[in-house]
Amino acid sequence: MSFFRQKWFIRLALAVLAIAGLSWLSQLDYNQKISSNILDLVPSDERAPELALTRELASEVQSRVALFALDLPAGSDRRAAATEAFMRSLRDAPAFAEAVSLQDTAARDTLGRQVFQQRFDLLLPGWLESNWLEYAAGDKSQSWEEWLAERTVIRLQNFLSTPEALGFQDILPADPLLLLPGLVGSVQGLDNPASTDGAGPVLVWARTSGSPWKEEGQQPVFAAVKQAQAAAQIEAPGMKLRWVSIGRFAGENRARIEQELSGLNLLSLAAVMGIAALCLKRVFKALHLAPVMLGGLLGAWVATTLVFDRVHVLVFVVGSLLGGVAVDYGFYLYLQPPAFPDEPYRSKVRRLIKPLLSSALTTVIGFSLLLFSELPLIRQLGVFVSAGLLSALATALLWFAQIKTPFMQTRGFASVRFSGDRPRVRLVARGLIVVGVLVAVGGPWLLKWRDNIRELEIPTPELQAEATEVRALFGDSSDRTLYITRGRDLAEARAALARFSTWHAKEHPGVTLASIGNAVPTASEWQMLPERIGGMEKFVPALQAALERHGFDAAAFGPFFNDWQVWRSAPRSSYDEVGARLVGALHGPMQMMASIGPDRCWFFSVANHSSVGEPPADTGTVGVSGLENMNQLFGRYRVSALRLSAWGLGLVGLSMLVLYGPWRGAKIFSLPLGSCLFAFGLLGVMGQTLNLFHLLGAFLGVCLSHNYAIFTAENAARGEEQPPSIRLSALTTAASFGMLALSEIPVVKALGTTVALIVVTALVAVELVPLARRPLLSK
Repeated sequence: MSFFRQKWFIRLALAVLAIAGLSWLSQLDYNQKISSNILDLVPSDERAPELALTRELASEVQSRVALFALDLPAGSDRRAAATEAFMRSLRDAPAFAEAVSLQDTAARDTLGRQVFQQRFDLLLPGWLESNWLEYAAGDKSQSWEEWLAERTVIRLQNFLSTPEALGFQDILPADPLLLLPGLVGSVQGLDNPASTDGAGPVLVWARTSGSPWKEEGQQPVFAAVKQAQAAAQIEAPGMKLRWVSIGRFAGENRARIEQELSGLNLLSLAAVMGIAALCLKRVFKALHLAPVMLGGLLGAWVATTLVFDRVHVLVFVVGSLLGGVAVDYGFYLYLQPPAFPDEPYRSKVRRLIKPLLSSALTTVIGFSLLLFSELPLIRQLGVFVSAGLLSALATALLWFAQIKTPFMQTRGFASVRFSGDRPRVRLVARGLIVVGVLVAVGGPWLLKWRDNIRELEIPTPELQAEATEVRALFGDSSDRTLYITRGRDLAEARAALARFSTWHAKEHPGVTLASIGNAVPTASEWQMLPERIGGMEKFVPALQAALERHGFDAAAFGPFFNDWQVWRSAPRSSYDEVGARLVGALHGPMQMMASIGPDRCWFFSVANHSSVGEPPADTGTVGVSGLENMNQLFGRYRVSALRLSAWGLGLVGLSMLVLYGPWRGAKIFSLPLGSCLFAFGLLGVMGQTLNLFHLLGAFLGVCLSHNYAIFTAENAARGEEQPPSIRLSALTTAASFGMLALSEIPVVKALGTTVALIVVTALVAVELVPLARRPLLSK
C-alpha cells in the first residue's frame, strides 16, 4: 500500500472511531449516568449489616429531610403569619412532600390517638406478661384475676397522687390499667427536644419529594425554598432564613466538582502541551501529541460508560490526569530517532513494539485486578485507566503511521546527558541514592492511615457552620445518642430491641432509652396473649369490686369496660398488621423513628448520654453515626485495595521476570518499587496521614514509573543512550498529576500528589544511577 493510500485509510479509520465514540457519548443522559452521590461509592450489596443499613437510610426518606430556622423579630405580631406563609409556599411546591412546624402538635396527637385506639393490641400483651411473671413468683394465695385486679387498683391509686396524673385525667376512665402512662416514659424524647418558645427561631421540618442525590431533588428544592423565603419576607421583611439538607450539600458539591472537572482537564492538557512545546524544537509539531491524549480520554469515557450503568464523577476528575499518562506512548514513538536514514515506520514500530506492549499490557494487567474490588469507584477507575491506556497506545500507533516523518527532535537542554566523570559528582549522586534508600526503608514504618469520607467532598465551611447551628436548634447534641435496631421482620427487630434495652439498662443505669418500638409487644408476648386472656374471664367483676373497695366509683370506668368487651369480641389482627398500623400513623419528624418494609424492619432509639462504645452484636443495634460507619467502610476497602494492589504489583513483577529474565526483570521492577517506597517513606517522615486514595495513587505511580524502567532497559540493551522521551514523559506526567494538587477535594489532591512524587522520584533515579557509576575506560 502506498503511503498516500495508507495515510487516508488510517485517517478514515480514526475518524470513524472518533465519530462512533462521540456519538455514544452525545446520546447519554449525564444526569442519570454520572453521579456525585457519595452513597454510590458504597456497594448496593454491602455485606456489613450496619453499613448496608447506613446506605439504606441515606437512600430513603431520611435523606429527604430539610430543617429550617426562621429568625423573626421577637414579639413580632407577624411571626405566625410569616411562618404560615413559609410553610404554605413549601407545601404548594411540587418539590416538597411535607412541611411541619415544630410548634404543631398534630403529628404527636395523631400518634397518641392511634396508640390509644390500639392500646389493647400494642400494650396489653407486655403488661400482662410482666404481671404474670410477678404473680408466678409469689405465693399464689389469690386467684390470677383477683390478684391482678387488686394490683391494678393499688397502682392506679398511687399514680393519682403524682403530678403526672393531671396530664392523663381525661383518659384514665378508659385506661385504669395505666397502659398509656406506662408507655410515655419509654417514648419521651422521640419528638424534637428543641425549644419552640416565642422568642427563639421558628423551626420547620420538611421532606422533599425527590431524592437529594438527583437533580430533581436539588435545583427545584432550592427554587422552592427561595420562593418560600420571599413569601415569608412579605409578611415579616426582617425575616432571615437558615436551613440545611443533604440536597443542599450535594448540589453545591456537584456544581463545584463539575467546575473542577472542566478546569483540571484544561489545565492538565495545557500543562502537557506546554512542556512538549518547551522541550520540542518545533512547537507546531507538538500538536501531533494531542490526538494521542484525546484518543486515550475518549476511549476511557466510552468504555467506562458502556461497562457501568452509573459512574461516579470522581472517576472523571481523577481521569483528567490520563492525558499525562497517555502521552508517554506518543513521546516514545515520536522522539525515537530512526535506526538508519529513511527507516520505514513499520520497521520502527517492530523495533519499539516490545517495550510499548510490555509497558501497556503489564499496566493493564495490574489495573485489571482492581475490577475485583468491592468498591465501585475502584472498579470504575480500573476500567477507565485500562481502557484509556490501550486506546492511547492504539491511537499513537495509528496516528504516527500517517505522518511522513514520525520523528521530532528535542531542544538541547531536554536531551542533554550527564556523566559521572568527576569523582565529586559521583560522590554526591551516591550520597543521594543512599539517603533515598534509607528513606525508602525506614520512612514507611512512620506512616499513619486514616480514612474519612468527608475527604471525598469539596469542603464547604460556610454551609457546614450553618448546618451545625440549625441542627443544634433541632436538638442535635453530643450528649444525645441515637441507636438503630434492625431485623429481617417486625418480630426479629422487636426481639433485638428487647435485648438492647436490657444491655442499655445495665450499661447506663437510670438513663431512659426512648423508642417507638417499646409500643410494640414482642412476638413471644403476642403469642402468649390468647392464653393470658383465656384465664381472665372473671377479671372485669374482680376489677369492679376492687375499685369499689378502694373508694372508686366503678361506673366511672365504664369506657374501659365497654372497650374491653368490644376488643375481646372483635377478630384478632395479626402481629404484623398491628405493627404496620402503628408505623403508618407516624407523620412529620416522627416518621423517622421506625420503618417496616419487605425483608427489613428497624427502630430508632434515643438516649440522653454521650456515645460510648457499640452495643453487642447480638442486640442487632448500632450507634447512628453514618460518617463513622462510612469511615470504617473505607478503612476496610483500603485493606482490600492494598491486597489487590499487592497482587497486581506481583503480577507486574512476574511479567517482567518472564519477559526479560530474572536479573534484568528484577532490575527493571526495582525502579518503580523503590520509587513507591521512597514516596511513602517521605510522606511518613513528613508526618502525613494517608488514606485509600494515597494507596491508589501509589499503585498508579508504580505502573507509570514502570514504563520508564522498561524504556530505559530497552535502550541500554541496544547500546543506545537513554531516550529523551523518558524525561519528557516523566515531566508531563508529573505536571498532569501535579494539577490535581490544585484540587479542593482532599482525596483527589492526595492521589495527584502521590503519583507526581513517585514519577519525579523515578525520573531522578533514572538520572542519578548513571552519575553514580564510574565511567568505563575505553580500550
